[in-house]
Amino acid sequence: MTDVNMFDDFEKRTKDRQVGGRHYKGYAIQPYDFITDNNLNYFQGVTIKYIIRYLEKGGEQDLEKVKHYCDLEITRLRKNKRISDKRKMRKV
Repeated sequence: MTDVNMFDDFEKRTKDRQVGGRHYKGYAIQPYDFITDNNLNYFQGVTIKYIIRYLEKGGEQDLEKVKHYCDLEITRLRKNKRISDKRKMRKV
């Protein structure tokens, strides 16, 4: 018979584990928690991840990644606006 309580601690153990360093461990709110609790999209999430860790891990390259993902988010927003504008025009 399977112990139904064997997974009780799974979420805590998973969140406490960090693969590949400790660059997020010193923060009061983990990037994962902030991103998921606020229902952020992919580009928003990785931007937060890289801006938080750049001093402890990737340095200037992480800041370049922040700029890149911000540009991708702008592109996504503009594309969605164009699609939305076209839909509005069809309804008129």
